[in-house]
Amino acid sequence: MPFVIFVTMFLILPTMNIIVGAFQTSDGSFTLQNIIDLQNGTIPSSYWISVKISVASAALGCLIGFAMAAAVVFGAVPAWVKSPLMTFSGVASNFAGVPLAFAFLATFGPVGLVTLFLRNNFGIVLQRDLGFNILSFWGLTVTYLFFQIPLMILIIAPALEGLKKEWREAAEVLGATAFQYWRMVAFPILFPSLLGTFALLFANAFGAVATAIALTGSSLNIVPIQLYAQIRGDVLGNPHLGYAMAFGMIVVTAVANVIYIWLRIRAERWLK
Repeated sequence: MPFVIFVTMFLILPTMNIIVGAFQTSDGSFTLQNIIDLQNGTIPSSYWISVKISVASAALGCLIGFAMAAAVVFGAVPAWVKSPLMTFSGVASNFAGVPLAFAFLATFGPVGLVTLFLRNNFGIVLQRDLGFNILSFWGLTVTYLFFQIPLMILIIAPALEGLKKEWREAAEVLGATAFQYWRMVAFPILFPSLLGTFALLFANAFGAVATAIALTGSSLNIVPIQLYAQIRGDVLGNPHLGYAMAFGMIVVTAVANVIYIWLRIRAERWLK
């Protein structure tokens, strides 16, 4: 009951308030104009940039996280690595917001630790020589990877552990190579889990607000920053247009989570 009350107060009621506000005018009457206005100005481009960042961070998070989880599960690294890695992943997957933004600014910012080290010891300027700027598309994507990779490890490791040894032994007895086993047996079984995790990582990045605002401010035109400007930061802002933008984010993340749940259910059928 305490959990139900907590969820109702801090998740369900605020969400319903956003949905209702998206279809209201300033005087409280019903309107569809806020939804129609989502296609005006820079709002469509902000959604597109947010989608691209979410796809890039989700794809890289899946790729790197899968490789790390496979190395741990299948013994490519010492056994003692597994426990610290899973513990760190549990912590890092929930580490975001202002602390994460500050950590990356202190590391890759204009006077960050790595930036100064490369400049002073090798004469390499990140932005000039490598084209990397922490306050950019790839800068925000790399920052998101800090919690995307650990989340991928936590989700995919149980799926990898669910691959039965008998399946690999049967494939080897029938003359299959390691590549054929992964292509014809393991990957088809893991594909729903991989695709579902990608959808979850996409939703996780698309809904990230505090990290993006704290890291890039107004230098990157993404949905959370535009939404903040409409509700709080812009004297010409329209709060109900901000509600409509938030409603659009809810729809996108809800679709991604529904896809994840559906694919997760399909994957569990194989792993039982």
